[in-house]
Amino acid sequence: QVQLVESGGGLVQAGGSLRLSCAASGGTIRRYAMGWFRQAPGKEREFAAAIRSSGGTTYYADSVKGRFTISRDNAGNTVYLQMNSLKPEDTAVYYCARSRGALGSRSKDEYDYWGQGTQVTVSS
Repeated sequence: QVQLVESGGGLVQAGGSLRLSCAASGGTIRRYAMGWFRQAPGKEREFAAAIRSSGGTTYYADSVKGRFTISRDNAGNTVYLQMNSLKPEDTAVYYCARSRGALGSRSKDEYDYWGQGTQVTVSS
């Protein structure tokens, strides 16, 4: 059973940066695409970014494109989300998830393992 643990969240001013980490244990992420999703209060969980198992292809939501970068270290069983130029509307709980396959998806239904989430708060 894979366990995913996110870290790196916190409070930051608008325009600032944070780097989220997602450490996997109890199983490998090497053969699977990984994704980051976020959920703001009162809203549905939404896709933010995903990366294929090889790391060669990434996907981003339009709202974060150009500001966020997803990366992975398969040897270290870890996925990262570098977030720059943060905006108050980026405030949410951020979740890491492992996809059912290697290609990745923008749909949360295609992910079967989820972390507990880490809070990101951006003040104006």
